[in-house]
Amino acid sequence: MKRILVGMSGGVDSAVAALTLKEQGYAVTGAFMKTWMHEDDNEIFADCPWEKDMEDARATAKALGIPFEVVNLIRDYRDRVVNYLVEGYRQGFTPNPDIMCNREMKFGVFLDYALANGFDGVATGHYCRKIIRADGLHQIVEGADKNKDQSYFLAWVQQHQLQKALFPIGELLKPQVRAIAGKYALPVAAKKDSQGICFLGKININDFLRQFIADKPGNIITPDGSVRGSHNGLHHFTLGQRKGLGVPSNTDNEHFVVIAKNYTSNELVIDFDHPETPGLHQTHMTVHNLSWHIQPPADGAELLGKPRYRDPSTPLTLNYRENGVADIHFRFPQRALARGQLLAFYDGEHLLGGGFYQ
Repeated sequence: MKRILVGMSGGVDSAVAALTLKEQGYAVTGAFMKTWMHEDDNEIFADCPWEKDMEDARATAKALGIPFEVVNLIRDYRDRVVNYLVEGYRQGFTPNPDIMCNREMKFGVFLDYALANGFDGVATGHYCRKIIRADGLHQIVEGADKNKDQSYFLAWVQQHQLQKALFPIGELLKPQVRAIAGKYALPVAAKKDSQGICFLGKININDFLRQFIADKPGNIITPDGSVRGSHNGLHHFTLGQRKGLGVPSNTDNEHFVVIAKNYTSNELVIDFDHPETPGLHQTHMTVHNLSWHIQPPADGAELLGKPRYRDPSTPLTLNYRENGVADIHFRFPQRALARGQLLAFYDGEHLLGGGFYQ
């Protein structure tokens, strides 16, 4: 690959990714991805810094001496990410928009745009590495910075997408990225990292959902049926959630958490957060929509898995059913694995793929 379109978010990671590729001799163009929600004047997005992010990306490209463009992905983002997010909550799941954003947007329509416009591939500021195996397949490896590793979010990206992707800062630690940006006087060298939902930023998810899903009040109960409060809609809660319940704990050392959502009765079930609390810790789960970067592991394979982002890798056994479904047995109990979240599979540091809890 010689001509690379770098997704520049206006942050330091993608800025150093573009710089690194330029230093390595690639013909680099920077691009800011403009999404649907950037067009919304709703007050819940009043603090969304997209305009500053775009101008920071433009200023960084100018400092690097590379071309820059804004790619309009508004319709695709609405159709592929926002609709997935809303429908997931509507159906009682806990969606992971960052997973979908990588597969459908950054390495989906953005990559398609790049290839259609004469680029050989795309690059991002993800903290992960990529290797090309002896059989020619491309595989993701955890980033050198274990505290910042983002390989988990790429578990659902497909092989043909990986073959056209570069991750220039995967060998670097975050302090090194900051130091490089400072050395080259990039305008975003000291800019704070962004947080929140992919492209939407740090918005209040409940306020966001109210734009699409009407509240449906119901009771908050304990397992014995005692009513402890009320909720505005089951879609506002997820398994294991402790904050925002509005139900006081009995003691300073015990806290209520969500252990179930009963859609038939529209009741939110809570209990104290103990290791033995029924419904809160699982050793068996079913995953579906399995996607593998390389050939699927054998039935009964013993692998490592990250039950959620920032969780340490934990040993598990994989047993296939049919149609992209598998049963998972964790060697150690895992807390609050919610339907719709993703389990990423690993062989050591090497990412194999992922599937969603069913």
